[in-house]
Amino acid sequence: MAFESLAAKLQATMKRLRGQTRVTEKDVKDLMREIRLALLEADVNYKVVKDFVSRVSEKAVGQVVMESLSPGQQIVKIVDDELVELLGADDYKLDFSKQPPNVILMCGLQGAGKTTASAKLALNLRKNGRKPLMAACDVYRPAAIKQLEVLGKQIDVPVYTEDSGKPVEIAVNAVKKALRSLNDTVIVDTAGRLQIDEDMMEELKQLKKALNPSEILLVVDAMTGQEAANVAKAFNDDLDITGVILSKLDSDTRGGAALSVRSITGKPIKFASSGEKLSEFEVFYPKRMADRILGMGDVLTLIEKAQEMYDEKQAVELEKKIRAQTFTLDDFLDQLRQIRKMGGLRGLLKLIPGASQINESQIDEKQLSKIEAIICSMTPKEKRNPDLLNASRRKRIAAGSGTTVQDVNKLMRQFEDMRAMMKKMTKGGMGKKGFGRGMPGGFPTDFPDNFPGGGG
Repeated sequence: MAFESLAAKLQATMKRLRGQTRVTEKDVKDLMREIRLALLEADVNYKVVKDFVSRVSEKAVGQVVMESLSPGQQIVKIVDDELVELLGADDYKLDFSKQPPNVILMCGLQGAGKTTASAKLALNLRKNGRKPLMAACDVYRPAAIKQLEVLGKQIDVPVYTEDSGKPVEIAVNAVKKALRSLNDTVIVDTAGRLQIDEDMMEELKQLKKALNPSEILLVVDAMTGQEAANVAKAFNDDLDITGVILSKLDSDTRGGAALSVRSITGKPIKFASSGEKLSEFEVFYPKRMADRILGMGDVLTLIEKAQEMYDEKQAVELEKKIRAQTFTLDDFLDQLRQIRKMGGLRGLLKLIPGASQINESQIDEKQLSKIEAIICSMTPKEKRNPDLLNASRRKRIAAGSGTTVQDVNKLMRQFEDMRAMMKKMTKGGMGKKGFGRGMPGGFPTDFPDNFPGGGG
């Protein structure tokens, strides 16, 4: 994941500072040197690093901080605030006019992920009640039009194409089609080049003039580091872009693009692609990302992921089972599958405040597959009533799931611990509003030490 290396270094630096009751100017100077190195290693533009460190230093050595009761935590807050400022401070939404169809012009270099980002954006808009139409205007790259058509079918969004014609004509005709079909948004997928050239920019300028788009979104490959900021500046100078979409943010990248683009162009990052699936596309929230980088978690994103996976009816049904103590192995398996859909244990831990300090080497995602195999090897009666699982049944289940009897025994201990914890919670008098709302369907967040996937 992007930012992992930067996050690890900044969190280690901040950890040493948090508990200090006295901070000297030398401490601040040493801290700034470590932050500077961490940002440069993350491939953040050197001018951006210089300004960031200068602002943090100026605030950190202030009298209020030095004389406060918890200067360490004050400085952590300053770093967090400045990171938010660097990433964009405010949350930016797409600007839609009242007169449809609104046109969103997608631009970027070849290979940045423009076509996929167009489909992801279309799916995001459809989920939020809009009726998008995608226009295939990349007439140069082989199979670009076919790719957009395939993606359109996957997300049930129409794609406007023409067998021949110039991009500007195709785009204008797509808008006319949207008017007839009552599509309120047209997403125009344009051609890119391996590098910025006059022909590409001239075509984009013509598209902008002909379409008068409400949004011009630049798709930037997060893996390109600070070079992404240079690309963004060139596009912004010529087109006056309205925002940026960061693609491949799930890759093993250092994160320099996200921390440089906003500062260099002055334009906000509006969306980020967080995975290969078309649904893995998120609104970019600067505050949430800054908190994640500093290991403070991201509870709002965690809640949104849970709400997306679970509807209210499922949540209420599961809560009833937990309260009535009729939680079965089928329910247990269903919860583990939901965790996997939400990004797995590793992905969720990054969103839980303080959990980022857990050693990831202790988390074995493969355990979830093993648990699934074991439970699927049981009969419906055994899943409903685990007390039936005597030695011979456990031996049969182990053979059927390709595991050992010890694995089956371990799972049953984990399940019993989970049921005991739920029983304790229901007897603790927790109100309905507060009952285990941290995970999908009310699944408790305070897992037992031997929770599946852990090293215990």
